[in-house]
Amino acid sequence: MALPYLPGNSFNKNLGKEKFHKSHHFDYQNDISMLVGATKPGIGGELLLGQKHKPKHSFFPKGEGSNAPAWVAFDRQVLSFQAYYQEAVHEKREEQYRIRSCKVYFYLEDDSIQVIEPQLKNSGIPQGTLIRRHRIPLPAPNDDEFYTIEHFNVGNELVLYGKKFKLTNCDEFTKNFLCKLGVRVNTPQESPNDPYSSMRKEMEESMQALRPYERTDTLKQFLDHDRHVLRFECYWDDADSMFGDTREMVLHYFLADDTIEIREVIPPNSGRDAVPVFLKRSRLPKNAPLPLRQPGEKTDRTVLNVFGPMGHGGRYILDSLKTGAVYEDFYTSADLVLGAVLNVWGRKLILCNCDDFTKEYYKTKFGIDNFDAIKYKADQDMKIPRPIPPYNGFGSEEDSLCSCMGLIPKPPQRDFIKFMEKDRHGLESNVLRFVTFMATDNPIDKDRKFIVSYFLSDDTIAVFEPPQRNSGIIGGKFLERGRVKKPGQDTFKSQMSEYFTSEDFYVGAKIVINNFDFVISDADEYAFRYMEEHADEFPSANMSLIAEKLKKATKDKSKDIKEFFVLNDPSASGTIRYESLRNLLAQLGGFSEHEIMTIGRNYAHKLAEEVDMTLVLAVAQEKLKKKNFEDFTRLQEAFVFADVGKTGTLPAKELRTICRAFKLPLAEDILQVFMSKLSVKDAVDYKNFVSKLNWRENPVEAVQYQQLPVRFDAAWMNGEISKSAAVDSVAYHALVEDVFGK
Repeated sequence: MALPYLPGNSFNKNLGKEKFHKSHHFDYQNDISMLVGATKPGIGGELLLGQKHKPKHSFFPKGEGSNAPAWVAFDRQVLSFQAYYQEAVHEKREEQYRIRSCKVYFYLEDDSIQVIEPQLKNSGIPQGTLIRRHRIPLPAPNDDEFYTIEHFNVGNELVLYGKKFKLTNCDEFTKNFLCKLGVRVNTPQESPNDPYSSMRKEMEESMQALRPYERTDTLKQFLDHDRHVLRFECYWDDADSMFGDTREMVLHYFLADDTIEIREVIPPNSGRDAVPVFLKRSRLPKNAPLPLRQPGEKTDRTVLNVFGPMGHGGRYILDSLKTGAVYEDFYTSADLVLGAVLNVWGRKLILCNCDDFTKEYYKTKFGIDNFDAIKYKADQDMKIPRPIPPYNGFGSEEDSLCSCMGLIPKPPQRDFIKFMEKDRHGLESNVLRFVTFMATDNPIDKDRKFIVSYFLSDDTIAVFEPPQRNSGIIGGKFLERGRVKKPGQDTFKSQMSEYFTSEDFYVGAKIVINNFDFVISDADEYAFRYMEEHADEFPSANMSLIAEKLKKATKDKSKDIKEFFVLNDPSASGTIRYESLRNLLAQLGGFSEHEIMTIGRNYAHKLAEEVDMTLVLAVAQEKLKKKNFEDFTRLQEAFVFADVGKTGTLPAKELRTICRAFKLPLAEDILQVFMSKLSVKDAVDYKNFVSKLNWRENPVEAVQYQQLPVRFDAAWMNGEISKSAAVDSVAYHALVEDVFGK
């Protein structure tokens, strides 16, 4: 019973409705005013009377995660269906119709469809791609719509360009995908049999002879094992014959046709001719040499003559018992095992070893796991080293050694790869410089300082003595650049001398150069940094090795060391002076000066360097001048508009976004410095920010900030170390935690 149409008894369809727009129905096409909105909905998107919703693409329910487009979410995802269609055959007695099986692919990314028919042998019909991939319209009268995923299910029929395709089955991915969409997948169906194919199959079976001729199928073996070769190492002991010896061979067994090829391994200077093969590729009989056979004895088939001459009305049949047939036994892959003796036309070859492919083949087919090689080669005689005459004192040792290597002397070869890698590259000098002093009791030489430069490109050393006022000694070059021999070596000997390497140079090391004892006391910042970056080459700068060494030295002294750190840190700041740490490690013993300095550098406590705002501001205004940026008024108006609370400040993230929107030509690091200096609790004073950048009203004097060129100064002194490189205090909390644990 319907309710009376009275106030309060009717439902208002517009309740909760938010969209009341009207579709655009009239427009111009080819300069002619036309009604173009016949398919468009009415007010608020509601369908008009008689209208039908025509989806343009497949609709998928929204799931969890990102809302990616279809060409991203369904990339390379295809629904696969098995189908068939019936094709009529006219004017042919053998068949009236054909059943053609095919595959239908539905691409989820763009609703395109592709139909492929698998190729059948000797079908005589063009097969393959029946319908190329594209969107297919529905049959008339709905030809203005396209097939979507709603039309696909097992058992459905699709009319594609006049051909009716019946979907019979689908793969596992398609079934799972349709189930996730809420579609109930129908039971798979069987495709009907093609009557003509069934007739052809019966005809082929009826044409098979009941007693066929003997047939040996070698094609399958060739196709399965083409280019599959077993390789064995073997030898032939021919020592019993006159002037005979042991000869090394390589046997190749071809699995494609069971043939064998043997090649001889001829060593250099053996006096034998380099024959290509020892045995050409052929089947190898086991009982060779064999007697010669009469013509007709060896045949593929044995024929029995029943009566009459052959070919003139006579009758003959094949002998199934093969009476009188000649059998020859040949070697097969089952006969080739390690240690087996093969009869190669009267010569005995022993198999000793095989390659990895052969081992895998026998392991898979025969289950053999033992492939121990048989030793057949005698141990090589120990080579007598070539006697080298001792060094005669003329030229360098390398030059004298090269004159003994051949009739035509050649200059010694330098390590060119090392030279190219360790040569100067821009600011990388690859030169380690150390400060040294003489270890002597002479009061004059005791106060002399030297700069030792070690060149990594060729392991050469140069020593320079900086001039000192009122010392009475003229400074300058003390040692020309060159390689320096280690002390305690004979001059005239056959072996090459040992030279100083980069591992011998570290702070605290003692080196002897031309009978002068030097002690390394310091190094420049580049040497420390290079040695720490290449810690695997310099044990004194390897922090991991030093930490292990420190753990062993302080194994039972953890309590005393912690008390030492607390006593030397009265302010409880977590740091102690470097001199205190050095005295502690020196008392423990076993640590070189360089290792102590490495610990100090690794756990150094450095204060943050102050940024020169005058220099930064000058650089920023210079960048703005070069780019002709003068839109400071609009920039400040944008800041004021973004400041809703009228506090005069903006968050740093929002201010940076506005600057990027105005394409402010400033680097990211300069912009971050400005925001950090003008911000209080992550809020930037934007008026002060714009005022400082305004180079028109508040110009800043230009500052020279270009970097000075780097040059090699032989008179470098260790006192010229910057404050940032020096270590004043050490954070001992991290040191104690790494050594003794948390």
